[in-house]
Amino acid sequence: MQLNVTTKEKSPGVQIISLIGSLNSKTSPMLEKEVNSALEKSPDMLIFDLEELKYISSAGIRVILIANKAMKKKNGKAMFTNMQPQIKKVFEIVNALPNQQVFSSVEEMDIYLDAMQKQVLG
Repeated sequence: MQLNVTTKEKSPGVQIISLIGSLNSKTSPMLEKEVNSALEKSPDMLIFDLEELKYISSAGIRVILIANKAMKKKNGKAMFTNMQPQIKKVFEIVNALPNQQVFSSVEEMDIYLDAMQKQVLG
């Protein structure tokens, strides 16, 4: 199975990377290229939309962990939305999500972020 990767700016400082297909050793360089392009824009938040991701291997996990590390270095966040059960299981197995927020959709994430901002504003 192939991988289709699209990146779009949701709002200033927020990049969404959507994955469709299979993320493995053959397709991970494509994601790595997209992640590097997104990171060049210095986002505050990098969102991986995994709704259409059907398979992920350790090569795919590696690219995502590198992106997460790069975001942390810049005091940004990497987040995941629409994670399918089989993909979530892989992350659980490699314990890659100990401190990450996982949301069922971009809308759910937006509601959460809105509530957090309102809480800070008082």
